[in-house]
This record gives sequence, structure tokens and C-alpha cells, in this order.
Amino acid sequence: MNPQHLATITTELTIAPHQVEAVAALFADGATVPFIARYRKEVTGSLDEVQITAVRDRLGQLAELDSRREAILAGLEKNGHLTDELKERVLAAETMAVLEDIYLPYRPKRRTKATIAREKGLEPLALVLLAQEGADPPEAALPFVDVEKGVASGEEALEGARHIIAEIVNEDETARSRLRALFAQKATVRSAVVAGKEAEGAKFKDYFDWQEPAATVPSHRLLAMRRGEREDVLSLTLLPDEDEALPLLESLFLKGQGPDSAQVRIAVHDSYKRLLSRSLETELRVTLKERADAEAIRVFAKNLRELLLAPPLGAKRVMGIDPGFRTGCKVVCLDRQGKLLHHDTVYPHTGEGQADKARHTLRQLCTRFEIEAIAIGNGTAGRETEHFVRGLGLDPSVMVLLVNESGASIYSASEVARSEFPDHDLTVRGAVSIGRRLMDPLAELVKIDPKSIGVGQYQHDVDQTALKAGLDDVVMSCVNGVGVDLNRASAQLLTYVSGLGPQLARNIVAHRDANGPFATRRALQKVPRLGPKAFEQAAGFLRIPGAANPLDASAVHPESYAIVDAMAADLGCTVQALMEQPELRQRIDIQCYVTDTVGLPTLTDIMAELAKPGRDPRRTFEAFAFADHVSEIKDLEPGMRLPGIVTNVTKFGAFVDLGVHQDGLVHISELADRFVKDPSEVVKVQQKVTVTVLEVDLERKRISLSMRTGAKPGASADAASRKDQPARKSGPASRKPGGSGKPQRPGRPEKQPFNNPFAALERLGDKK
Repeated sequence: MNPQHLATITTELTIAPHQVEAVAALFADGATVPFIARYRKEVTGSLDEVQITAVRDRLGQLAELDSRREAILAGLEKNGHLTDELKERVLAAETMAVLEDIYLPYRPKRRTKATIAREKGLEPLALVLLAQEGADPPEAALPFVDVEKGVASGEEALEGARHIIAEIVNEDETARSRLRALFAQKATVRSAVVAGKEAEGAKFKDYFDWQEPAATVPSHRLLAMRRGEREDVLSLTLLPDEDEALPLLESLFLKGQGPDSAQVRIAVHDSYKRLLSRSLETELRVTLKERADAEAIRVFAKNLRELLLAPPLGAKRVMGIDPGFRTGCKVVCLDRQGKLLHHDTVYPHTGEGQADKARHTLRQLCTRFEIEAIAIGNGTAGRETEHFVRGLGLDPSVMVLLVNESGASIYSASEVARSEFPDHDLTVRGAVSIGRRLMDPLAELVKIDPKSIGVGQYQHDVDQTALKAGLDDVVMSCVNGVGVDLNRASAQLLTYVSGLGPQLARNIVAHRDANGPFATRRALQKVPRLGPKAFEQAAGFLRIPGAANPLDASAVHPESYAIVDAMAADLGCTVQALMEQPELRQRIDIQCYVTDTVGLPTLTDIMAELAKPGRDPRRTFEAFAFADHVSEIKDLEPGMRLPGIVTNVTKFGAFVDLGVHQDGLVHISELADRFVKDPSEVVKVQQKVTVTVLEVDLERKRISLSMRTGAKPGASADAASRKDQPARKSGPASRKPGGSGKPQRPGRPEKQPFNNPFAALERLGDKK
């Protein structure tokens, strides 16, 4: 490993050099983040997934830097510019910006004003002026007047010389470095409406005349303004005050007050306005965009984790209902493994005659298939269907639950769904997805592109490669953290198991279909193309409930089976007895089993797993019901205290589903009685909360909510200024971009103007 990179990562992440080296070596050997975090604690010093991921990502960034460094050195050598001093500077560059600054004077250029001036022989004049040794500019320019070369007068000669000086200033490494720091610290983001676009761009009206410091602009606001610019509604600049930038440059290049210095001053100003400011503004845009992307992806990833790890109902016989009005409700019945047993369509909302038939059909199906729970999609007609089902007089033990169906229609039209149910249409597949989501959210949601699940913030505006990598990390972490039943898992779920991937996942399913269930983990090695390395990475995360060897149902890795066997032998009992009897485990001194490769961290994990083999880390499922007397937005009144479920958490607040097909917004200032810097400190996706209705705008379908103690309608600190508070629809519905109001006084939470259209999320869901 590059010693310089080792030192950089060690310093940045404040972890020991040997830990960085160990992680780098494991990645080089093909290990995954979950495997390293779980099964290589001795090697890494028990680094967690976050730290290991940070090392991986930084290694990737430094590898990109090295790649660019090599390309620059090759270019310099090819063009005859490479010297020992220049090579040392290139090798010592610690950031891409510094590296590009070093290379800028030597980089092949298109024809510029300075290039043309040099072709006219004006570079000596430029250097005379830049030296500022008292030369008289008009007199110094006369020898360079040459009509044949295109220099018709002394002023033209001076103009060309100034172009050359401007380029020298632009390419000066010190000037760029100092200006870059000024841009980072003092630049202001300014947006203004493009003339004539006021009506067309009404949704961006809060940014028609806007400015704030670039160093502190929130990610969602920057992304909102960039979108307005991209749609040709807003013009956007990111610049510091010229009164600070120009003196900085003058201090570097001006040496006096004479006529030659006056020429240099003109060139310096031209360089800033025409070259440097544009170049550094572009750099700043990239930097701020990367920062905004990282924050948006972090928010999305955190929400996705909560959604994937939502408590599962478990193995129950479930009826899934995809509700609808005119088109009816598609009904499916699933067994305890999620297998489709029956499907039908009922029409409870198209007249009493059809409603009677629907009642009869649903009661009959519940009896026939011994249904234990009914999952109803929360989209169009969801609450109405829920009321209908609750009025069927079913056995009280049958749970009736609304399920978030965001992305269900995306799944139903996907290749995955077609392969699972080739003989059924979209509506059947969608209803199956709704039912399975109740049984095991993780197993079902991995089949859907995370961007379609509806818990993000500006995910269509961020770097898509970075977004996919970040979300894939979350899905992999969740899947491996929970563990996967080898004999029941779909190919999509197996794809995210450490060491596998799409092809090996398909091979496992094909082998299982051809040969029956796996009896042992070791039998995995018979799967085509699943070699020793893949087995090492995957085996610990795969479970075989009921296997002959009880360890095959646990998170104990096969490489550690011998340790458990030795513990059982030393106690004169079986492994099964060791797992079932706490008094036996209490007699074990794990210090006796420490070896050169197995230390206390692994042994501690083994003991914990023996106590609760294969334990699901997800919370216990708890049924939830919305308020019976509220099913539409018109039923809401200010002052109501209602139960709700958090559906999305953004940087400016949280959206809460009240069961009225329209999520309300709890602005960050209304989340708690204390100052809240980050909403995720207070709420999580899928969290059950109680909220107070502050305001309801029926025309705009916007709901303002509060979680503060004793909150009263119109009593919030800025209620008067937020009368047009935005919201979003529940389930697979339209969502607008997030944003917030103008900066507040220091120490106060940022307030959300009701009339700011960017407070609502962008459209994330899918239409029915």
C-alpha cells in the first residue's frame, strides 16, 4: 500500500495504520464490507461497517488521484515539460485541485487570446510589463507593432500583452490556491429568475431573488436552485465579492503604481473576470454539488435502512389486497412462505350489489385459506377498503393492516415479477408484493430499485453512480445483518449476500430447484461456479433452519465450527445442548480457545450467537391503525391529535402518513420542544408518532403538523408565515422537491415557509 495513502487515511479517519493496511489487504483479497466487519474483527481491530466503508471509499478516491497523477506525468514527459522539480510537485500533490493547478500551464490548450498574442510575438512585451521595472508601455510596445503579424498599433500590442499576462495570472498556482480558499469561505450563492419565466417557473418563486453563503447552503436548497437553473427558470452564480477577490490578486502581481503596473492591473482584473472567476466558480459548483449529493444520499440511505429493517410480521397466511375504486380490488391469498395460492377481484366500491358479493367472497377466502392477516395497499381507495374489510365481522385474531405500496407497480412490471409470475398480470403481481411486504419487508423490497421506494430527497438530481453505490451498500448491510434463509430466499435477495451476486444467486436457486433444499451449508460448494472464496464470504450469512448441524441455522461461520465442537467436547455435551442450556455455556472460559487467528472478539460473537442462534435483529412487529374517524383530508381539523407513521425524513423535517392519502409535514422546528439540528435525531422512517394538526389547506392539499408538546393551531413561532405549507401524497403519489425558507437568526432552527414549493419532496413514487 502506498505509504502516503496510508498516512492520509490514518489521519483523516483517526484509525491505526495497521487497521487501514488490514482492511486494504482484505479488500484486495476480494472480501466484502459485511464479511470484514463480522468475521475479521481480530485483523481490523473490530472496525465497524461505517469505518470499513470509509476506508474503502477513500482508497478508491486516492486510486483515482494516482491514476490522474500518472496520466499527467506521462503527458508532461511526452511533451518535453517534465523536470525533476516538476515531477516532485506532481507526486506531492494531495488533492485533485492542486494536481490540476500544477498541470494547468502545461496542459494542451485550444487557441486562446493569449495563444494568438504569443503567435504575434508579444510574449516579450508581456514579460517586460509584468516585471514592472518602470517601462513606459506605449514606448515598450512600439517595437512590436508589425502589420504583417496582425499588430497594427501600439495599443493592439499592449492588448495582446495583457491577454498573455491574464493567462499567466490564471495559471499561477498560488493565485488559484488563494482564490480557491476565498471562494470556499466567502462565495455567495445568488439566484434570480430568468426574464419572462416568472409564470412558467412559479414553483421556483422563492428563489427568484435569493442569496446566501455558499459555505453553508443546505443540500436540498442547492439542489432546488440547480434544478431551477437546469429548467431555464433561474440564473445561478456562486461568487465572492469582487472587492475581496481583486485585491487578493493585486497583492500577488502588482509591484508598484507606475504605468506598467497599471497595465498589469488591467490584465489582473481581466484574468479574474474572464478566466479565474469562471474556472473557480465551476470548481465550486462541482464541490458543492458533491457535498449536496453526499448529504442527499446519506439521508436517503438512512431512510432506506429503516424501511428495509421494518419489523416483519413473519410466516403467516396473508391476504394481500391492491385496492381500487372503479377497477376493483385485486385480492391474493398467500401461504406462510409467501406462495400464491389464489387470486380474485372484488368490487366493494361500485354499488351495494357488488359490495355484497365482495363481502361474501372475502369472508369465504379468509375461511378457505385460514387467513391470519390482511395487507391492504395504502394508495388509492386504501382507507376505504380498510374500512370495508374491518366491517366484514372477521375473527378478531385476523389483523387488518395498511401497507406502504410505493414501488409496487414498478415491481409488478419488472423482469423479476414476470419471472416469478409469468402467467399472471400486473395487478396480481402487485397484490402479491403488498402481501409479502407485510410478511417480510426486506425480502420483498430488495426486488425493487430503491429509488422507487419513496424515501429519498432529490435522488433524481444527484450523481446516479454514487447514489446506486450508497444504496447498494445499505441493502447489502441490511440483508447480511438479518441473514438469509438459504432454502427460501429469492435470487434477488441472495444477490445481496456477501460474496455472491446476480449470477451465483441464480445458480443457487437453479441448483435448489433441481436438487431440492440444501441440507447443509457445505452443500453450497456443489453449486456451479461457487468457489472457496465465495463460500467463505457468503456462508456465515446464509441460514438453514432445521439443519442436522444446528450451527447451520446460526451466524457462526463454518470456519469456526471446530471451536464450538471443541467447547461441546470439553463439556461432554452436544452442540445442540450447548445452544439450548445456558448453564453449560456459563461454564465456558473463552480465554481457553484463543489462538493466533481467533481472538476474543470472534469468541464473544460465537457465545452470543449460541445463546440466540439465528436471531433476527429487527424489532418485534406491532400492529398499527389510523384514527377511525379520519380517512380524507377534509376530515382533518386544526388541533386534532392523531396517530401517524413517518414515511420520509428529510433535512427540513419529516413527512407523516395520517391515513388521508396525503402526507403532512412536521417541519424541523416542530419536531420537538428543543432545538433539532438533524430530523433523523428525533424520527425514523416507519416510526409510529402522535402529531397535532396545525393547519390544513384543502385547495392545495397541504397539511401542517407538529410533534411539540402542547402544540396549538397557529401557535408555532412562524405559523403566520407558513400558511401555505406543502405536503406530499401518501403511497405511490406525487412528491415535489424539498427546500426551505430564508436563513434564520443564528441559533434558531431554519423555518419552513408554507408557500415554499421546495419543502415538498420531488415525485418519488409511482402512479397506479
